[in-house]
Amino acid sequence: MADQDPALSTSHPFYDVARHGILQVAGDDRFGRRVVTFSCCRMPPSHELDHQRLLEYLKYTLDQYVENDYTIIYFHYGLNSRNKPSLGWLQSAYKEFDRKDGDLTLWPRLVSNSRLKRSSQLSLRKYWDYRYKKNLKALYVVHPTSFIKVLWNIFKPLISHKFGKKVTYFNYLSELHEHLKYDQLIIPPEVLRYDEKLQSLHEGRTPPPTKTPPPRPPLPTQQFGVSLQYLKDKNQGELIPPVLRFTVTYLREKGLHTEGLFRRSASVQTVREIQRLYNQGKPVNFDNYGDIHIPAVILKTFLRELPQPLLTFQAYEQILGITCVESSLRVTRCRQILRSLPEHNYIVLRYLMGFLHAVSQESIFNKMNSSNLACVFGLNLIWPSQGASSLSALVPLNLFTELLIEYYEKIFSAPEAPGEHSLAPQQQGSRAAPLQEAVPRTRATGLTKPTIPLSPLMAARRRL
Repeated sequence: MADQDPALSTSHPFYDVARHGILQVAGDDRFGRRVVTFSCCRMPPSHELDHQRLLEYLKYTLDQYVENDYTIIYFHYGLNSRNKPSLGWLQSAYKEFDRKDGDLTLWPRLVSNSRLKRSSQLSLRKYWDYRYKKNLKALYVVHPTSFIKVLWNIFKPLISHKFGKKVTYFNYLSELHEHLKYDQLIIPPEVLRYDEKLQSLHEGRTPPPTKTPPPRPPLPTQQFGVSLQYLKDKNQGELIPPVLRFTVTYLREKGLHTEGLFRRSASVQTVREIQRLYNQGKPVNFDNYGDIHIPAVILKTFLRELPQPLLTFQAYEQILGITCVESSLRVTRCRQILRSLPEHNYIVLRYLMGFLHAVSQESIFNKMNSSNLACVFGLNLIWPSQGASSLSALVPLNLFTELLIEYYEKIFSAPEAPGEHSLAPQQQGSRAAPLQEAVPRTRATGLTKPTIPLSPLMAARRRL
């Protein structure tokens, strides 16, 4: 059995299956879509695994992500006669994801799905199909064998041509680099060793690897993939990174009522074009692109490409422990964790959370409450220093992010600063200090940075 995830609790509803590590969530691909991996080598012998439970666990896992675009990576190595499911099970699994009636317990969630709500005539079948198949944007099959080709021929009559175009075969792990962040993947050691073996077998037919040149220093105008300190030094001491400020300002003015804000992906060519313009110090006018979701994707991309997450590697383990804190004390615990952040990170985080709080206040229009926003931004704000966050870590990471958004005013209230160790209860309810006190005026443009609106929290706040 693979090494068990230390964050996995025995109270997990699918602990008997999840403990094997067959399914993992591995960050995002180049398009900002969530990546789910399936590793066959981690499947135990068939007599030790209830395949029906595996199917239910697969649905349970996908239910957390399929309302947004997502990608699946299937590591085929390790599937053998001892752990291979029967063809009958595979056929029933396909029918399960394509069944006509759907799960009636999911019907209330239709109301919160902005894209589905537009058509009151959508049936449960369309909803089911939409979630599991339409939002699957890519299926990468790594190390395919003749068995895969036989399976494909068997199921080809049942699979639509449109779905078939989403499937891509990769003979080597190195081919994944172009499509996603390879270092975020959780690849089993057995798969790595097998890939090395394949590479060595084909050594004579492939050119020798070229020597990797040393990394070039970033451009003076570089905006993506550089540290907050670098951005501050290159932008006359400005604390809020320009990309973050420009996207937030644009979305605050034109996007607060957009349904499904931050849930949509964008063309990778468009994203790269905008990144290139920003990195070259050239202006970007989002009006020219005609899609309010593009600046939203750029904002997420900027956070995701920081060398260190905004919440820092050091805070990762503390944040994982938020679910162990009593509900009534979680807001206080959030404040304590944030006090350990560098001051610059704290100011940038406060600016971002103020904006996301404003987005959540308009959820009656955009359908993005604090919980939905947390699912989108959780892994863009914090990730481990090695590898990617495990599936079981997503619950505390998203919960922590949700608390920051929903209880923004309490958590970021003045006058407390990062690094202080005393928590004054009488100050918890005070209003956050205006951001313009911490953020100087833009010298290059003469524009004043937008301040964070300090609107009161929703009256009917759920109890944590």
